[in-house]
Amino acid sequence: MTHAYLDYAATTPLDPRVAAGMAALEGPDGIFANPASLHPHGRRAAAVVESAQEKVLETLGDRDFQVIWTSGATEADNLAILGLARAVAQRGGGRRRILVTATEHSAVLAAADAAAREAGMQVERLPVAADGQLTPATLEAALAPDVALVSLAPVNNETGVIQPIERLAPLVSAVGARLHLDAAQAVGRVPEPGPYRHADLVSLSAHKCCGPKGIGALCVRPDVRLAPLMHGGGQQSGRRSGTLPVGLIAGMGDALGYRDDAAEQARQRALRGRLVDALQAAGGVVINGRGDGAPAILNVSFPGVHGGALRDALGDLAVGFGSACSGRDGPSHVLRAMGRPDALAHASVRISIGRFTEMADIDAAGAQVVAAVAALRGISPLWREIEEGRRTVDSAYGVTTALEMA
Repeated sequence: MTHAYLDYAATTPLDPRVAAGMAALEGPDGIFANPASLHPHGRRAAAVVESAQEKVLETLGDRDFQVIWTSGATEADNLAILGLARAVAQRGGGRRRILVTATEHSAVLAAADAAAREAGMQVERLPVAADGQLTPATLEAALAPDVALVSLAPVNNETGVIQPIERLAPLVSAVGARLHLDAAQAVGRVPEPGPYRHADLVSLSAHKCCGPKGIGALCVRPDVRLAPLMHGGGQQSGRRSGTLPVGLIAGMGDALGYRDDAAEQARQRALRGRLVDALQAAGGVVINGRGDGAPAILNVSFPGVHGGALRDALGDLAVGFGSACSGRDGPSHVLRAMGRPDALAHASVRISIGRFTEMADIDAAGAQVVAAVAALRGISPLWREIEEGRRTVDSAYGVTTALEMA
């Protein structure tokens, strides 16, 4: 039996149009040369890189950025946070604090921790509301003239929660701090041009929007100083050495050129809504996030179900359980930061869709999840107590904030 792929937030399939464009560059008659070389082959390769850069800037809706090609968003996040922190430490001055939300991707959190160890920065993880958003009041209370950088994800990779960047960014600029956006889940997937005009640094990844793995970019304002993480031939103005992978860069540019348009985003949002409706048959579904989140991501928890048993029951269904990058068996730090108790955070499923997802995929997945939850709840004493009214979800799980129950 072939199962639908519903884990687009972890990685997306390569768009056939992107694959065809990359294949055309391969071989001795293709454009394979080092774009730093001055001969005609090198100049042709450099032109391909420049074309891809134009597509990145067009996607961001702001031509003031400089594009630094990286191996992906993880490297871009590290270059943005650790590179800026090292530059600040070298320059000196009073800006020694980095602010991140407690729900950021592990690449951002780990890079911030490295900045604390290696550059003496003070890192603060800001709390989010139960719906996953950072409130302007919380950010404003933490901001001061000693803040060097604020790092936020416009779209959360586990819940699809969209941060109100348009309201948060002016607070950051008011104290003279830099704003970094980890836009791996946003660019090419949610409405453009988005909040990028407010940012100083933006991290991108090709494989999150139907492009190839192994390529990403950090887009930087010209006046932002970064200390390089990699040293070598001095490519990319010395900020990221190494021969540029022309084929991958071309693939990323094409992927952004084929990014989801408004009609495709609306189609995905309708599929997400259909999935929510299907899961209602299970009863007592906790939605982790907001209804106005990214159209492609739905994160739900199932009270009365053991998390490990749920993973086993859905083992052949291509969905996510927490972040695909975490490499941990513990409860999601994102859901815990939203106030979900460990038991609910463990019993969560992330279903993420994309341009190749069909209605039949949604219907089959919804039926499979509902059946698995029903079977597991049938042997759960806790769920029997909840069904019989002897306990509530709040009392059973120690929840202190309201949960949205589908």
